[in-house]
Amino acid sequence: MSKLDPTDLALLRALQRDADLTTHALSESLNLSASQVGRRRQRLETEGYITGYRARLDAGKLDLTVQAFIQVQTTAHTPETHKSFLRLTELQPEIIAAWTLTGEADYLLRVFCTDLAALNRLVQDRLLPHPAVARVQSQIVMDQIKEDAPLPA
Repeated sequence: MSKLDPTDLALLRALQRDADLTTHALSESLNLSASQVGRRRQRLETEGYITGYRARLDAGKLDLTVQAFIQVQTTAHTPETHKSFLRLTELQPEIIAAWTLTGEADYLLRVFCTDLAALNRLVQDRLLPHPAVARVQSQIVMDQIKEDAPLPA
């Protein structure tokens, strides 16, 4: 991978703010030709700095009114337990992100559900009965005070 220069970083910041910016708009803001912007963008994609482009959806408009973080402790720390739990997270569309952790909890899950009953069903019917799960602790988001922000580039 190549070293990023200030122009590469400015391009990454601009694309994180708005991935729909045209090459023309980027070229104007970065004081480069459209072809230079296109080549830099292609290189950043090829080298893996840019991993994809996504639309940000409004959870409330999709009736996903409950956001929660769920800490999970597993029954054991084996490759089989980890693989089994990963499979569980992949099968549950409510789980939009998952992390492994140090400390008391082994995993942290970010979930969106239509209501508290749906969150309860996820915890009671899917997570707790799973053989890899020993304990679950949920925190319900009351208000998100800062939107998911771009990475500091």
